[in-house]
Amino acid sequence: MEIFRKALLNLEPPEKFALQTVQEAIKPQRQTKLVLDENQLLENILRTLLQELVSCAVQSGDPTMHYGQSIADGDNANGQIPRLLDIVLYLCEKEHVEGGMIFQLLEDLTEMSTMKNCKDIFAYIESKQDILGKQELFARGKLVMLRTCNQLLRRLSKANDVVFCGRILMFLAHFFPLSERSAVNIKGVFNTSNETTFEKEAPKGISTDFNFYKTFWSLQEYFCNPPSLTVNPTKWHRFTSSLTVVLNTFEAQPLSDEEGNANNLEEEGAAVNIKYLTSSKLMGLELKDPSFRRHVLVQCLILFDYVKAPGKSDKDLPSEAMKEEIKTSEERVKKLLEVTPPKGKEFLSSIEHILEREKNWVWWKRDGCPPFEKQPAEKKVDGTKKRRPRWRLGNKELSQLWKWSDQNPNALTDPERVRTPAVVDYWKPMADDMDPSAGIEAEYHHKNKKVYCWKGLRLSARQDLEGFSRFTEFGIEGVVPLELLPAELRSKYQAKPNEKSKRAKKSGTKGSVPSSEDNQGTALECEMDGEGGQNDLEAPSAAMDLDSTPITGNNSQAGTPTQDELEKQNSESPDAQEAGELDAEEDVEPGLIDGETDADVDL
Repeated sequence: MEIFRKALLNLEPPEKFALQTVQEAIKPQRQTKLVLDENQLLENILRTLLQELVSCAVQSGDPTMHYGQSIADGDNANGQIPRLLDIVLYLCEKEHVEGGMIFQLLEDLTEMSTMKNCKDIFAYIESKQDILGKQELFARGKLVMLRTCNQLLRRLSKANDVVFCGRILMFLAHFFPLSERSAVNIKGVFNTSNETTFEKEAPKGISTDFNFYKTFWSLQEYFCNPPSLTVNPTKWHRFTSSLTVVLNTFEAQPLSDEEGNANNLEEEGAAVNIKYLTSSKLMGLELKDPSFRRHVLVQCLILFDYVKAPGKSDKDLPSEAMKEEIKTSEERVKKLLEVTPPKGKEFLSSIEHILEREKNWVWWKRDGCPPFEKQPAEKKVDGTKKRRPRWRLGNKELSQLWKWSDQNPNALTDPERVRTPAVVDYWKPMADDMDPSAGIEAEYHHKNKKVYCWKGLRLSARQDLEGFSRFTEFGIEGVVPLELLPAELRSKYQAKPNEKSKRAKKSGTKGSVPSSEDNQGTALECEMDGEGGQNDLEAPSAAMDLDSTPITGNNSQAGTPTQDELEKQNSESPDAQEAGELDAEEDVEPGLIDGETDADVDL
């Protein structure tokens, strides 16, 4: 113990002498970490030393946390007890001693000190909150710290030490995680010790309805302990009847906006919670107070919300009759809150939002308080930041592609490289499908593959325009080159001569005398045949018109009929017309039958 007394006089940081002091006092088996028996021995020494220091501080009349402070060092120097706590805290943080030792010393120190000195002790605890909250220390001493704070709260006065109580509660809220089970009231126990006392007998000279007074204040018994209503039907009927009387009175005495503004409810946000007086003389004034009404109505909503919440078993659920009564009463309470000035609708909306969030809190507790904090991301062991690789062409893919082209100069001339196939090679699989002798089932034909057909159409549109034009009449099978098809299928997809080609050939074989009108008609007919864009029905009519125009002109210019006029007259008879058509069919070149276009006809 004398070794630690000397160490308390050392003003250097604890990390320079703390471990050496422990090794000299205990002489441990290990150099950096004590075993179980050695920890117990060290704890007894430190607790005894702490008790002696507190006793000396009391005898000298100095505050506990300032005892032993040197005047020469000024206000920056700590007393002997804070230095002792710093040494133990350092040893616990570095895991040289058991982690719960510092919490045990703090509990002993608060128990031995007065409430005035406990404020200084708690200030030290608040200053070391980050270190005490580390996982290696928190797991060992959280229950001891909770017990220490609860003991302080019991010793404090709720009326005179409100600020100190708030500091303790704020410390616990920061020290423990949000999902800590010890601070969430798992069982949902109500504070039944907060009883509301009121007059049982009517005083003399009071004009207030004393029956209503007793009925009104009797509701606080049920608000204080809502579980009693679910297990006792008699209490529930008594509560509903009393609540109905109170709600009827509130509805019969509505408040005006002037009364709401006169009470300055907007300034109550900075005030503490009010505990209203229960004197029967004040009953009339309290009924006119909007804040008083809101407190009572909100208590009703909280009780209804608790009763409606599903329990852990079916027996905890309210009956159908209770549900109906709760629904009716809840609607009446909400209407009263809405019409209570000022800003009744906004106030009701806020209360409903709070109660909705309270349901989530209740469900979380009933599920066993599962932790929902996200663990921090693990930091990389290597502290050096890796440089991003630089590429010659900006990224890895382009650089590799350029390097590959340098290493393979014959890539473009390689016969095995991927290239656009010829039309004949591409359509060969579909031609095999169309061959009846192949015996390929229809469901396995290439025409069922949409991507294959789409690529084939794009390829034929570039390399085989004639085959691409057959798509409109024959579909995708008509696009297949004819040389790939068998003979019996080839004739099906070959082009047939049209009537326009027949008339063009007929007019070209005639030996008529040309005239100006003939030349114009012939030129117009050739131009129309060269375009090839007219329908088959329009072409014959145009040809007939052009044939008739020059004949009429020749008759007007010369009196002697020409050879063409004689042929025209002969063609008017049915026999001559049939003979002329036969001659025209015989004069058609064989190439037209093989699928030549109109543009190939020699006029």
